[in-house]
Amino acid sequence: MRRFGLLLLLALAACSTIPSGAERQEAYDRLAQARGWRLERIATAGFELVAWRPGRYPDPESRRLTVYLEGDGLAWLTPTQPSPDPTPRNPLVLAMALAQPEGNAAYLARPCQFVDAEATGCAAAYWTGKRFAEEVVAATNDALDVLKRQSGARTLTLVGYSGGGAVAALVAARRQDVDRLVTVAGNLDHQAWTTHHRVTPLTGSLNPADAAAALRHVRQWHFVGARDEIMPPAIAAAYADRYDRYPPVERPEVRVEPGFDHHCCWAEAWPRLWRSLDAPRP
Repeated sequence: MRRFGLLLLLALAACSTIPSGAERQEAYDRLAQARGWRLERIATAGFELVAWRPGRYPDPESRRLTVYLEGDGLAWLTPTQPSPDPTPRNPLVLAMALAQPEGNAAYLARPCQFVDAEATGCAAAYWTGKRFAEEVVAATNDALDVLKRQSGARTLTLVGYSGGGAVAALVAARRQDVDRLVTVAGNLDHQAWTTHHRVTPLTGSLNPADAAAALRHVRQWHFVGARDEIMPPAIAAAYADRYDRYPPVERPEVRVEPGFDHHCCWAEAWPRLWRSLDAPRP
């Protein structure tokens, strides 16, 4: 654990500059390999998706797999200039997956991350306006089938960070085997989000807020940081308001973490937050 903590600190410190895509992947590889996880490339109909998972799952008898979905990554270099490579700089989501205190877990990147986007024909639209497009959701759904089969799981818990929260919700709405949906600083209503920030709407994307009816039978927790200016708590609150017509047992739980922002301090606090999922409803 001490070595893993040192690797995490070094990786996070490197985020003040923009390393190459290969260097970003190397940082993820170091973290994963320190815990016996390995990289896997999953071919889907539309994209090749990258995952990291244990070489051997710690609980072979478990019938649940928790999959952590990456955020939007390095989508933009400036407010008007898309990045040529959306591979994330900050291994926060992988660190959360590795910090899960019990059970089987895996990490799944978003389309165009950790691949040569130009060489594979992965258009920048898939990390900008179409980041939550139908084909993105379909590819993620296919990759989850592969990870589930490899682990021997019957049910899935999906944990999505930032834009990965939107993808997690959209995928959960079309599957029958997701019994827990967890988001961290999740973009649960991108229309409310773009309106709040006065930026261009994501017209090529599906909106998870529109899937509320399909998600009412999935247990949901949505963690947000009280100091998060990128994904303010009002976004999750507006999403939760869509469930007011349903019985309390079908409404999502929104938990605001004091002192947290969009990046701090999710990985460090994740074991505590993970175990809190089993706490009785307030």
